[in-house]
Amino acid sequence: MSEDVSDEALDDAWGDALKEQEGTGADADWGDALKEQEDAESFASARFQELGEGSAGRSMPTGDEIKMDVILDIPVTISMEIGRTLISIRNLLQLNQGSVVELDRFAGEPMDVLVNGTLIAHGEVVVVNDKFGIRLTDVISPTERVRHLG
Repeated sequence: MSEDVSDEALDDAWGDALKEQEGTGADADWGDALKEQEDAESFASARFQELGEGSAGRSMPTGDEIKMDVILDIPVTISMEIGRTLISIRNLLQLNQGSVVELDRFAGEPMDVLVNGTLIAHGEVVVVNDKFGIRLTDVISPTERVRHLG
């Protein structure tokens, strides 16, 4: 029975709070505030700067003004490719020491020089101080590189 009494007391407390709120006219206050806001003409429309304008009306820097130092230290992956071939997984699993894989290039044909997977030049293998290197024989023009991207 004590639970019923506490539930009834709680219901009464909520009822009293709702009556109190109605007596204060809180809904009317909100309505009046919204009406004032709708009637107010003090809202100015936002004014945005044109594209290309800086904060002080300056124009954006041209290509000559942009400093290249920002991108010069970005690392890229450069790789040399002797050739390629397409083989099945069955043949791949049969490869062992001494196996020969035929490539799509002829002996003496220049290697491809790739930067981040994009062809930028052709070259020939050289050995300098017991290390392999590549001597560039043909550098692909920027317009030709862009054409190969698409």
